[in-house]
Amino acid sequence: MLTLSNVAKAFGDRTLFSEVTFQVNGGDRLGLVGANGAGKSTLFNLILKQEEPDAGSLVIQRGSSIGFLPQESAPVGEETVLELACASPSALSLPKKDQDVADDLESDHSHMDFDGTAVARAKRILKGLAFREEDFERPARTLSGGWVMRAHLARLLVQEPDLLMLDEPTNHLDLETLLWFQRHLKSYPGGILLISHDREFLNQLVTGILEIRNSRLWRYTGNYDRFLEQRDAQEAQQLAAYKNQQREIERMMDFVDRFRAKSSKAKQAQAKLKQIDRMEKVEAPEVPQSRVAFNFPQPESSGQRVLSLRKILFGYGDQPVYSDLDFELTRGERIVLVGPNGAGKSTLLKLLAGVLTPQSGEIDPGLKVKTGYYAQYRSEMLQPNRTVLKEALDTPARVSEQAIRTLLGCFLFTGDDVFKKVEVLSGGEKSRLALVKLLLDPPNLLLLDEPTTHLDIPSIDALVGALSDYTGTLVFISHDVYFIRAIARKVVHIHSGTLTPYAGDYGYYLEKSRASSARQALTAPLAKAGAGNESSQRANAQALSNAQPVVKPISMVNTSSQPSIDVSALSQKERRQLAAEARRQLSGRKKRVTELESKITRLEEKQVALAAELEAPETYQTPGRAAALTEEIRLLVLSLEETTKAWEQAANDLASVERDAVESK
Repeated sequence: MLTLSNVAKAFGDRTLFSEVTFQVNGGDRLGLVGANGAGKSTLFNLILKQEEPDAGSLVIQRGSSIGFLPQESAPVGEETVLELACASPSALSLPKKDQDVADDLESDHSHMDFDGTAVARAKRILKGLAFREEDFERPARTLSGGWVMRAHLARLLVQEPDLLMLDEPTNHLDLETLLWFQRHLKSYPGGILLISHDREFLNQLVTGILEIRNSRLWRYTGNYDRFLEQRDAQEAQQLAAYKNQQREIERMMDFVDRFRAKSSKAKQAQAKLKQIDRMEKVEAPEVPQSRVAFNFPQPESSGQRVLSLRKILFGYGDQPVYSDLDFELTRGERIVLVGPNGAGKSTLLKLLAGVLTPQSGEIDPGLKVKTGYYAQYRSEMLQPNRTVLKEALDTPARVSEQAIRTLLGCFLFTGDDVFKKVEVLSGGEKSRLALVKLLLDPPNLLLLDEPTTHLDIPSIDALVGALSDYTGTLVFISHDVYFIRAIARKVVHIHSGTLTPYAGDYGYYLEKSRASSARQALTAPLAKAGAGNESSQRANAQALSNAQPVVKPISMVNTSSQPSIDVSALSQKERRQLAAEARRQLSGRKKRVTELESKITRLEEKQVALAAELEAPETYQTPGRAAALTEEIRLLVLSLEETTKAWEQAANDLASVERDAVESK
């Protein structure tokens, strides 16, 4: 489908890569990795014909189609979300300038005549990417940047080009949508070439890795973890060969130095020199640095008790999120918050940060606590008229300009990037700059919401290095399993307003929760086993059972349409009949709730089993099985949502009947 032969590309006197040769066939799933500036984006541009190679050839098989999702800033015109998802390749195919694409969109919009099957497929994919039906007819230009990228991703998945090229496709996806997207790509019929910082995503999806390193391209088989193992082994072999050759050269040079002045040995000495010159020199391996050499400032120590939430009531409108919530942070804790979408993870983080004010309850910070809150696209703390460098230099920390430049480089601000004005930065660039500023003057309570978004793998390693040395208290949300494993020392599972702490790292949580996979455990709706030693009996009981969602207080719920009855005016027989009817209703409501709880458990267990089968390598040896599993999981998720809604209604009805029974006594 795609063949590159001896391709080279340089800018000025800097060679990005040379002698690049590889082939992409249908069904290949390849991850492209390399340090910032190694040439990943340039290689994409060459394939898309947006740039020309300095040498070599690039051949795309006749009739093959290529679809490309950039990292940011895909254009839109006047089309609706559904029209964009159904747009034909002729309207949007790359390579084109952004304005050309936008013009095509606008001109094609008036005469779009979509195939019914394509529309149905587009709707299904849009739903998988978390669009609601009411969004389908919404003008795409009214969406935020992240949702525009989702709409373009839907377009590519509807089109199914022969080669799908993706640049950081998970940046704009929440975790549950990412899992859907991952499952969808596993059954994708064409080839995939992607750049991603998400190691778990690469591990689950790719069958090979292309690495740009030392101006060359290296190909490895297997997923990202397997690539690391092979590269380490390769570097160990290269280092051993380099050392052996250097010892041999030293031995030969010792002979030359000793005997070159002696007439009887001079000819042999000259022969040794020529032999050294003719050697094909083994280069010393350039081992990638996993951590930045930078001494991060440390915050002033807080008191042992950092922050307490007591009897917190908080909700949005009439929809409660937390009721009677107690939570306490102690100095030095490193906590990751996990749980399904909408469970309240970001809400809890904002309550801790003071961004949200509860309807009732108390937020009590400890002694000398200084809080720093980092959310995605948090640009309000930045001065738009400053340059990146000047904004980073505006810190009370005693750090040299050279050290700050080094740190900026680790977070993808290299060369002239540091002289860009903040106002022209993309959302991702502003997020990275905000993170740099936070690290230069860290508070002793650090609250992070998805800090690895918009970072490449070396930058994530730099962040891990900084936070590994951090002496303050840390609470964060992330869907990067590698980052969580490296940083978290405690897990708090959130579901339906209930917090269940696990007194151990992420591995401990996986063991106790009996999760089917490390990624899916992040959004598991229920903790399935005992929590850490410090959790209360009430929290344990709620975690071990089907934890009920927060509902309105009984006084706010009235599901009965019957008028109230004056019990005192009834005869003894009528009272017995009324009591019997109440018991019958109560029994029926309890039975209904129990049946729905059992159904939810069965559906969740089946979902876990299907997901495990979908992740198993042998599944893909049976043609069509992965696609069938994906569809079965989609239908099961819909059934689970409907059953959960029915259970919530049944639980409310039961509460109402129980209240009436109490009042009638």
